[in-house]
Amino acid sequence: MLADRTTLARFLNDERRRHPDAVGDLNSLILDVAIACKAIAGRVAHGALEGVLGAQGTVNVQGETQQKLDVMSNDIFIRATEWGGQVAGMASEELDDPYEIPAEFPRGKYLLVFDPLDGSSNIDVNVSVGSIFSVLRAPEGAAAAPTADDFLQPGTTQVAAGYAIYGPSTILVLTVGRGTHAFTLDPQLGEFILTREDIRIPESTSEFAINASNRRFWEPAVRRYVDECLAGRSGPRGKDFNMRWVASLVAETHRILTRGGVFLYPRDTKDPAKPGRLRLLYEANPVAFIVEQAGGAANTGHERILDVVPTGLHQRIALVFGAVEEVERVAKYHVENVDTGVDTPFYSTRGLFRATAN
Repeated sequence: MLADRTTLARFLNDERRRHPDAVGDLNSLILDVAIACKAIAGRVAHGALEGVLGAQGTVNVQGETQQKLDVMSNDIFIRATEWGGQVAGMASEELDDPYEIPAEFPRGKYLLVFDPLDGSSNIDVNVSVGSIFSVLRAPEGAAAAPTADDFLQPGTTQVAAGYAIYGPSTILVLTVGRGTHAFTLDPQLGEFILTREDIRIPESTSEFAINASNRRFWEPAVRRYVDECLAGRSGPRGKDFNMRWVASLVAETHRILTRGGVFLYPRDTKDPAKPGRLRLLYEANPVAFIVEQAGGAANTGHERILDVVPTGLHQRIALVFGAVEEVERVAKYHVENVDTGVDTPFYSTRGLFRATAN
């Protein structure tokens, strides 16, 4: 019965009571985002039945081909959140510049950034996709007309972050800075119900995710880490690892929050002009916030993600997140930067077959 369950609205209301001065604007914004996620879930579920699969015939600011559902999801996010008076402006993966709230709507004290449909390149093969969002405070004086610079805040300033995953069930994962929690959409009630409270990521794991086809472009530290994992029980790690790769950040994040693991999308030399593949503001930052609130860690391989000060609205960055022990090990290997010109760590200065002095 509904009386025995905690809805998203009730959860947010309980959180607001911890802050007597709060007026409920953040709650209202998150609930509007949840409405957008419900609407997108419906469109994703109908897929080819509504003719929403396939390319739109346009490209976004990153030069990526937009899918029909990318554009549709972006519009749903905007329409669900622009009118309520909680946001001063928005930024999206699908828009070159910040979205300006129409003059007929009141402006609020928050900035909303989002990837409306992460993993959309997989939608035609029915792989789980999702939406990612982050809420920031609008700088003082910026509420009237925020500029792109007003969005360039480090991840530590996030007020809330979350994602929705559209799979066998629709799940909204959320943090407002007090743990990470999951809400499952009850299709009969049309409500998100709290189903996992205070999610914790195990500190150690035997599962990692990386796109191994890019191996030839990796930095030496990443090659060393992956090679040691693949060496298994007979290698320096002394245990077997499983490798995963879904090519959907939301799906990868959800797997790690569900059963642990580590995800790597490292910086590489495939395109030297790009310091990474994922976007800092609306992918890496919200995921890092969610993961840290679940007891995990997230960094670039060199520094904590949430400490990075953005320099551009669509800035790309490397991302390693998940089990603390593994994330710290990757960072440690970057510091040591063992590069002997040999692909396998077994022949490095710290390897099993390290060279000895004559």
